[in-house]
Amino acid sequence: MDRQVDEFYEKLSQEERIAQLRSMYMDMLFDEQGRLDTVKCHELIPNGIGHFSQYASQKPRDPNELRDRVAAVQDWLMHHTPHGIPALFHEEVLSGVNTSGATIYPQQIGQACSFNPELAELKTRQTGIVMRKMGGVLSLSPMVDVCRTPSFNRLEESYGEDAYLSAVMGVAFVKGLQQGDLKKGTGACSKHYLGYGGGGNADEKELMEEILLPHETMIRLAGSKVVMPGYHAMLDENGESTNCVANGRILKDILRDYIGFDGMIVSDYTAIDQLPGIDDPVRKAAAAINAGNDVDFPTGANYKYLQEAVEQGLVKSEALERAVKNVLRYKFRAGLFDKDAYLYSRQDIVLDTPDERQTAYQIATQSVVLLENNGVLPLNASSPNIFVTGPNANSMWAMCGDYSFPSMTYFWKKIENDLDHPHVIGLLEGMKAHNSGNFNIMYSRGCDWTEDIETKYTKGGDERAWEYALLHRKVDSGEKVDRKEALEMARKSDVIIAAVGENVMLCGENRDRQGLRLPGKQEQYVEELLKTGKPVVLVVFGGRAQVISGIAERCAAVIQAWYPGEEGGNAVADILYGNVAPSAKLSVSYPKTEVYEPLCYNYSAEMDARVQWPFGYGLSYTTFDYQSLQLPQEVSTTDEGISLAFEVRNTGKMAADEIAQVYISPGDDDLPIRPIQLQGFARISLQPGETKTVKMKLYTEQLGFYSHSDSDASQGNTKQQRQWNVRPGKYVVKVGSSSTDIRLQQEIVLKGESLRKPLRTYYFSEVE
Repeated sequence: MDRQVDEFYEKLSQEERIAQLRSMYMDMLFDEQGRLDTVKCHELIPNGIGHFSQYASQKPRDPNELRDRVAAVQDWLMHHTPHGIPALFHEEVLSGVNTSGATIYPQQIGQACSFNPELAELKTRQTGIVMRKMGGVLSLSPMVDVCRTPSFNRLEESYGEDAYLSAVMGVAFVKGLQQGDLKKGTGACSKHYLGYGGGGNADEKELMEEILLPHETMIRLAGSKVVMPGYHAMLDENGESTNCVANGRILKDILRDYIGFDGMIVSDYTAIDQLPGIDDPVRKAAAAINAGNDVDFPTGANYKYLQEAVEQGLVKSEALERAVKNVLRYKFRAGLFDKDAYLYSRQDIVLDTPDERQTAYQIATQSVVLLENNGVLPLNASSPNIFVTGPNANSMWAMCGDYSFPSMTYFWKKIENDLDHPHVIGLLEGMKAHNSGNFNIMYSRGCDWTEDIETKYTKGGDERAWEYALLHRKVDSGEKVDRKEALEMARKSDVIIAAVGENVMLCGENRDRQGLRLPGKQEQYVEELLKTGKPVVLVVFGGRAQVISGIAERCAAVIQAWYPGEEGGNAVADILYGNVAPSAKLSVSYPKTEVYEPLCYNYSAEMDARVQWPFGYGLSYTTFDYQSLQLPQEVSTTDEGISLAFEVRNTGKMAADEIAQVYISPGDDDLPIRPIQLQGFARISLQPGETKTVKMKLYTEQLGFYSHSDSDASQGNTKQQRQWNVRPGKYVVKVGSSSTDIRLQQEIVLKGESLRKPLRTYYFSEVE
């Protein structure tokens, strides 16, 4: 392939080469009747084009029409440009394909709480198949930032605060999406490299051991061939703060030289344009491409000046050659140059099939975390009058997170009508549809999300959102709020279901609000509901943990539902009714006070006083007993792995899943590893009274740590300076139901000589 890439590169004119590094929006090439405008094609892309940006989400379109547009463009490129190179069409697929009518799966923060990588892989396999049918070859997903600041407005896109869990779920995402074959699957993109969601300013040890881990494993274990740098700045090779898109230390030294990445690096949208201290687009383009960035998204606004940069001697010839070849190599890998290239499907394309909706439902039921329950749940026929209320009780915005088509269309296009494609099941609808007939369901909204506009206007991220009018608005529910009516219904009820939390304008990229307590006057409304004396079940929707201390303690039950997708209403209803036992565990430490700095369970073996519910925590409708931990007393540093086993028994009266978690702690004070660190987990389905044995292989390398030696600095050999170490000593293996609920533990002694190697071979434990 490299020989083919080299030969092809030599054939291209300089104009064709630069065109491969640019992107544009497909709609620019079509007239108002939806026909390809060949005059525009000759004018705008005479030398071809490398990429098309967010091709499926520009306007609501039937998937077959989208496919036909892609087909028309690809045909024109292959027959009317000098060397007939097809383009890479990309889209966002964070919670399904970002296009009208496609399945909306739960947001990643909720899916992480399922601790179910098999289901995560199924979701993206379904997504990738649909995307490729519509002509999409590349996705700009997943987001695998290790997010440890509870207030981060994009936390919903992440898998939470733990590097190990984020890496496992990220690898599953890539495997499902790419199907092990870029010629038939859809390519994944690891973002936002490195530490955009937090940790970019961490010390080198944390950066390399944890913040890097999801990117490293997606690349080395799952074959991800695209990386997107974040908008933020980090220290570069000269010790200066430099934006990631022009930062040679992270793009060359760490990514390519250390990890061995041989794929394509693409800028986040408008990131090159935001390089500080450089006013000239020619110099911006030079800074990015010289540092290692290959492609300029979304429109090549700066890379269109690359020829000028070359003529001025600002761009090294080898930098341009590298970038173009990386794009061509990806196209070869995706099969775009094959005679039988899979550019799109010729069959009728159907979105949101029953199988896809079922997957969305399964993920949703496994994403919802039960935080508190005094016995009011599951709902009992002896308390038949159920009052459903709150701003998120009857709204699609309780279900749809950022980067789903409704949210993107609402936020970016300011379109507020006809967004329910596919149909999104709200909580009230789910409660009515899944009512066995034992319950009388009453509803009144009672409270709005906010009375005033809470979204703060800040510059950051995609500069297309730096528009006052875009951010300065609030969601109109289309429903009246009648507090008097609602409180009368509350007093007549047996149980109150209060659905509260965020919406599309209160959480997401470029969207911050005033604090982390419930928005608007929602908390005051919950207080009024509590004063009725009726048991209140608080159901919190949104993209991050919201501070509910002070009211949570007085509620009969508390559920964190996140953004559970199109089947979220059915999933939450089934959990409330007891048709499904809750099983999810928190992928973040849930704060009891507002925290605007990094917070993570693994900073200390003791729970942080600012945390209300710890990482890995979640209740069920049954109870589980752990017993019979078996593992050797000692192993050698040269042994590949450690075999351990333990039993889990369902000691309650309801079938349910338990997520057993395996943590490692140092047994010696001088071991440079975290006080506690997740290194394995198992999701176990158990009938009442049933016992299952969990067998796990814990790789010895998982007990190791990163270090950076200066021994070879004089030789300039940075790759050898960085190494993974396994040191002899005492370690403690802990098995628990959460990071603070350890049920079994045993010390194990690692004997022998210290083991050193440049990179790990094994990252994840294996479970039976």
